[in-house]
Amino acid sequence: MGASAESRLAQLSDGGEKFVARRIVLLADLDYFYSQAEELRNPSLAGKPVVVCVYSGRTKESGVVATANYEARRFGVRSGMPIALAKKRLSGADAVFLPVDFAYYKEVSERVMRIMKEYSDQLEQVGLDEAYLDISNRVENFVEAEELARELKGRVLREVGLKITVGVGPNKIIAKMASDAAKPDGLMVVKPDDVKSFIAPLPVDKIPGVGKKTAERLEGLGVKTVRDLAQFDPVKLVDEFGDRLGAYLHASSRGEDEDPVVGKAESGSISKIVTLKENTKDQKSILPKVEEICEEIQKRAVKEGILFRTIGIIAITADLGIKTRTKSLPAPTDDLGILKRESSELAKKFLQSTDKELRRIGVHISDFTRRERGQTTLAGYL
Repeated sequence: MGASAESRLAQLSDGGEKFVARRIVLLADLDYFYSQAEELRNPSLAGKPVVVCVYSGRTKESGVVATANYEARRFGVRSGMPIALAKKRLSGADAVFLPVDFAYYKEVSERVMRIMKEYSDQLEQVGLDEAYLDISNRVENFVEAEELARELKGRVLREVGLKITVGVGPNKIIAKMASDAAKPDGLMVVKPDDVKSFIAPLPVDKIPGVGKKTAERLEGLGVKTVRDLAQFDPVKLVDEFGDRLGAYLHASSRGEDEDPVVGKAESGSISKIVTLKENTKDQKSILPKVEEICEEIQKRAVKEGILFRTIGIIAITADLGIKTRTKSLPAPTDDLGILKRESSELAKKFLQSTDKELRRIGVHISDFTRRERGQTTLAGYL
């Protein structure tokens, strides 16, 4: 949730026509990672409550819990809890308290990530213990995706000795929610046709990024479940939470997410949205704005030495609805002509498909790679 408002809007979809192939995304999560890693190097810890702590050094018990295995969690021990309270809850339970060892955890994590990279075209690591894998080109359907996920779980267990939970879905949000629902050491596959029935009964705080405060504000509006959220007026959501979070909540409640799986080194997107002088759907007013935005973001891409492979437009309608259209190119580029042409075509197709006037229009680029000296890009073939 740390992205700018524009980049978050650029990652949302209205569920209509899209110009990208179907996606299959996997979220792999190492269960209670720090504790499990400690059990790996000291097998005698297995079966005992294990608590890994960040000690402040002021006293023997000052500091907080970094993570706890499931044996400790049964006693109510949670991450962020004061160590003294955790020890009180585990009194008489033969618990083991250990200091964090990040160098060791990083080493173990890297072993797991090397295996995961073999199973995906793109891997986005979001922590030592968690990563998204785009497996769209590795499997034909969700049946094969489940087989791949089982194979991945087996390899990590055999070669590293760790258990992982895997969620599979048509996008990152659903994969994450499936993984959370399958813990510990589980596997859940949510096919596109099953998305709504899977997420509808869940509490709103099961949506990634929805914390306690946001959930409480939603409950104050009468929204407790994802179904309630999907039925809530999106305009009121934006009024209550702002463009960024309101749009995210609305799209997530319908299981929609176009956020690509991008390698950490080149993650993110570049985008810009402008407000039109007046609400309109006139191409003569909108397309020049699209080209102006393209010039700005292309300059930034060139300055940062990056090539992009995905181009998209962001359309915010007069009723504050947020629509996006994206297109993946056959090869990465930073060519302004290509960016203008493809963005304009996406905008034209959208305007022809809707009767709504636009309030704002934007362009975004993503799926980055770093330009190498002498590299030939898509423009050289067109």
